[in-house]
Parts: sequence; C-alpha cells; structure tokens
Amino acid sequence: MIVRHCLALSIAAALFASTPRGAAAQDYPSRPVRLVVAFTAGGTTDFVARLLAERVRTSLGQSVVVENKPGANGAIAAEYVAKSEADGHTLFFTTVGAVAINPALRSNLAYDPIKDFAPVGLAVFNTTMLVVNASMLVNSARELATLARERPGTITIGITGLGAISHLGLELFQAAAGVKFQAVPYRGASQAVTDLLGGQLDGLFGDVPTVITQVKAGKLKALAATAKERSDIFPEVPTFAEQGFPDTIANQWAGTLAPALTAPAVIAKLNAAFNAALTDAEVRGKLLRAGVTPSPTSPEEFARYLAEEIARWGRLIREKGIKGD
Repeated sequence: MIVRHCLALSIAAALFASTPRGAAAQDYPSRPVRLVVAFTAGGTTDFVARLLAERVRTSLGQSVVVENKPGANGAIAAEYVAKSEADGHTLFFTTVGAVAINPALRSNLAYDPIKDFAPVGLAVFNTTMLVVNASMLVNSARELATLARERPGTITIGITGLGAISHLGLELFQAAAGVKFQAVPYRGASQAVTDLLGGQLDGLFGDVPTVITQVKAGKLKALAATAKERSDIFPEVPTFAEQGFPDTIANQWAGTLAPALTAPAVIAKLNAAFNAALTDAEVRGKLLRAGVTPSPTSPEEFARYLAEEIARWGRLIREKGIKGD
C-alpha cells in the first residue's frame, strides 16, 4: 500500500507540474499531432489508435497522425515520446507492457514511466482469456487445473512473449491453482492460434481481439477471463475469480501519455478529445465488435490505475524472477 501511494503521488506530481512548458491550451494544437504506437500496423493497438485518431481530429481541429515505432515491448516508442517536446504534439498510445511491466522486467530502460510522462487517460481494455482447442475435454479453468495436477508440467500453454501480459496471467493462474504448465513463448499471437487450432498446443492466454473469431466459430473454447468482471463481448465466460482463483487478473489495456511537463490545460483538452471519441456511438460500436471495451477516464484516474499496475506487476516479476527477452 505504501509503494502504491508513493507511486500515485509521484505520478500526480508529474501530471500537475507547476512549471509546464510548451503551448498554452488556447493555442493548442498549432500543427498535426503525432500518436506514437509501439506496435506494427494492423494489430489491435494500432487499430484502436487509428480509430480514435480520426475522431480526435474532429475535436482538436488538427490532423492526428499515427506513427508506428515497434520493438522492445514498447520501450523504443516510450523513449522516443519521453524525449519529445512537451507541447502536446507528440503522444504515446501505450499498452501495459511499456509502462507497467518493462520497469521491473528490464534494467536498462532509458525512460521512467512516472517521471517522464503525464497521463492523459485510459482508453480501452482487452480482456485476456484462457482458451483451448474445442476438442479438449475440459470446460473450465478449474477442470484444466485438475488435469494439470494429474499431468504436471506436460500441458502446453502459449504465451505471447516472456514478461508479456499473457505470461503474467499464466503465472498468476499457476500460483493460484498450485499447478505447473509448460509455457510456450511466441513472438506474436497469430502463430500461437494456428498451433492451437492444429493441436500442437493445448491452450493459450490471448486477449479477446486475438481469439474472438475462433471462439465465436466454435473452434476454440474459452475457459476463463482474467478480469474482475465478465467481458461485455463474452458475458458467458466466467472469470478466474468466479472459479476460485481470485488473484488471476491480467488485463491488457491501452491509454494515452504525453511527455512530462506538458501543460495541464493541454492535458485536459486532450483528455476531453479522447473521451469524446471513446463515448461516440459509432466508435464504441466498432471497438466492441473488434473485441475491445472502451474505458474513458480522467487523467487523475489513469494516474492512480497506472500506479497500481506498476506496483502489482513489479511485485510479481520480482517474486517469479522473470527476465526480459
């Protein structure tokens, strides 16, 4: 609790710094805004960023250009934005990895997720689910845990990289259930889904956008969701908590950050623009159909949530001795 409180205070201090530099709100934006995404074009995060950028453009009266800078679990994009001018014209559309997982996973980061950024707002949640091939004779996370006790270390579960949110979700499930699976790291979810469908893999921790098509087609079976509440997209899938594993919560999420010392008035203007996009009926519909849940917040709410995520994932990574790729 003390660590979490200190992190929240630190983020709040960065958010409301008394000596902001850059454009005043009435002059902002004075040129196109760059929204930097830490993944290649075509993925879920890129899709969400481009959808929001179009609607945010309407609110700001300037173009919002998505710029892809993939690599190092988001560290490359994070460093780029952290070192950009704090005038609101370069923003970071980040997922949990770059700002809440990397600090504990990597010892050589060139940025500080608290000191180098000012939170603008949370954008979306992507619920992570445990899925198996539809032919597998288990129908719940509890049944899979029972099978794992009978066959320790032999059931293969795909994860999208060491230290990824899928890996951390698997670690939480193993700890809660008192079982051991064989984690199989992939560099992306596409090949993992292919192997799962082909029978080379027993299960997969994947976010809803990754598995939605195959689950709806009946080719994959969703056993549990790693959220506090059931997904709006798959309300029939129980959470791990409902099945007796209360600490197995590992959501993928995305939100917007600006460089530290960006003027609070500019942050407020950006927050209003992104939240208008997230509450737009057409945008919400497209996000939900893609398997993504719109989750607008204030900058302060995002700051508090970010502090909780940094503390939580840092603790788990240290306890498990997880190292980056």
